Amino acid sequence: MKVLLVEDDHLLGESLREYLSSEGLVVDWIQDSREFFDLLEVSIYDVIVLDLMMPHVSGEELLKELRARGDKTPLLVLTARGRLEDKEKCFSLGADDYLTKPFEPKELLLRIRALHRRVVKEERVKIGQVEVDLQNCRLWVSDKEVKLTRKEWLLLKYLVENRDRYVSTQELLNYVWGDEPVGDDVVRAHIKNLRRVLPEGFILSHKGWGYKVEG
Repeated sequence: MKVLLVEDDHLLGESLREYLSSEGLVVDWIQDSREFFDLLEVSIYDVIVLDLMMPHVSGEELLKELRARGDKTPLLVLTARGRLEDKEKCFSLGADDYLTKPFEPKELLLRIRALHRRVVKEERVKIGQVEVDLQNCRLWVSDKEVKLTRKEWLLLKYLVENRDRYVSTQELLNYVWGDEPVGDDVVRAHIKNLRRVLPEGFILSHKGWGYKVEG
């Protein structure tokens, strides 16, 4: 599981990164909220842990903009603010969980894992004639099972999980190929292969925006 930790307190951020890493999580930690969206352009995260009281750009502003962009990454608010009004505001902006300071690191870990499980539970998605089993990596088109290569499957899975928003080519490269030295043409070739087996118009594209599945 890969987690983005947004926390300006150096001592707390360092200790949380060490603890979560010791529990098997991959943690990227930033102290400057202005780096938030730049990092999301190049990295894919399973859960975001966000402090509200950040310099430059507040946590609430980051959360509002994140959801406005259509990003559905599970997000846990981590803050010293414990008032009901603060919680209500964050949940209305699209937060998935809320943990007040001080807290036990183990509780944060349990909540992160719970958020991740909640997303993974979405096992089957049906969109028109297409049915995707996200848990078991299977695809049916018009009730006939279709076999895909691993790269094709990862592309389709990411598009379906992020449906209703355009996913950039760079996002797909990061998710499917990671550090492999490949370019945009590889993504286009795999999208072309997917379109051969999927209904016409299932994968939409927009120059400069990327690709989208509507569901």
